Amino acid sequence: MVRKLLALFVLALGVASAQGFRGLSLGTLYPEIGVQPGESVTLTLTLKNYGLPPGPVRVGLAEVPQGWQAVLMGGGRLVRAVYLAPDGEATLTLKLQPPREVRPGTYRFLVTAEGLGQRAQLPLTLIVGQGLPKRLSLEAELPILKGPPTSSFRYRVTLKNESDQDLLVSLEYEAPQGFQVTFTPAFSGQQVTSLPIKAGESKDLDVEVSLSKDTKADTYGLTLRAQAGDAKAELALTLEVTGRPEVRFSTKEGRLSGRVTAGRENPVKLLVKNEGSAPAKNLSFSAMEPSGWEVKFEPDKIDTLDPGQEQEVTARIKPSPKAVAGDYMVTLSLSGSEGVSESLDYRATVVTSTLWGLVGVALVAVALLVLGFAVSRFGRR
Repeated sequence: MVRKLLALFVLALGVASAQGFRGLSLGTLYPEIGVQPGESVTLTLTLKNYGLPPGPVRVGLAEVPQGWQAVLMGGGRLVRAVYLAPDGEATLTLKLQPPREVRPGTYRFLVTAEGLGQRAQLPLTLIVGQGLPKRLSLEAELPILKGPPTSSFRYRVTLKNESDQDLLVSLEYEAPQGFQVTFTPAFSGQQVTSLPIKAGESKDLDVEVSLSKDTKADTYGLTLRAQAGDAKAELALTLEVTGRPEVRFSTKEGRLSGRVTAGRENPVKLLVKNEGSAPAKNLSFSAMEPSGWEVKFEPDKIDTLDPGQEQEVTARIKPSPKAVAGDYMVTLSLSGSEGVSESLDYRATVVTSTLWGLVGVALVAVALLVLGFAVSRFGRR
């Protein structure tokens, strides 16, 4: 019956408007809606003056079901009258609050507007128990991302409130140990752990996952969760970590200087360690040394060095036999596949060989003996 009256009212209003209608119009976009038990309702009403002189119009509620609270508001305050200019209109907010233990059923309200010699009525109907249940959904634009652990894994996720109620949604995640996950509303720099979403509204989120640089190459899964009361949504995401070798190249003792003897091989112990998340392959060694010097490596190459593995290498530095005492710089380098490249500068301090010192002393002694013999033999003559 109410629906028929509303249809006749709207039809009559349209016909009258087409024929130059004069009077008051009071309406709302959805005069009959379904709601969940206990749910409060807010409706927007429009009151319009068609061709009448200016003046105040009193508004009120002629019918309210027992136990319900109903108030009319305008500009954030309770109102009982509205001033309308000729062909002017005003927007009102009707707030309906059900009793604590409201039963499913049909509840009717009647809003009235009276003034300027006219009267308008707006019947409203709430059907309790026919509202949409609370429901959330999560969807990712790209649910699978791939890259090294040092890259930024950022998913664009859409969170939607598929119910007819405004919800405050909390955000959670489940991820492998060491993974850090943050939620940021799209086009915003503020991280959040919860956010309000209006009925039927969608919001885009940037979900960023940070990994430690030593995360091993593998496929990992994580789960995002959104919850508002009984409404829950889950979304599974995948990270394909490709891994990356990171090689540290240093002397075994950590010193970057030492004494070397000219003309001799001087061993320097080096340590190569893979601190990355993928094997380091095809490692080879080279040196940039002063002219006349020689540098050899044992071993001179490493085929594979797994993550966390280390290996000792000996650099045999042989200065030129003619090298004078002093400090010299030798650059020791390592290179491999996937752009692996490391080097270190080693300061070699050349000292004179003790063997050559003894030879020098012996030569001086021989010269003195020869000189003494010559003096003793030829000096008497």
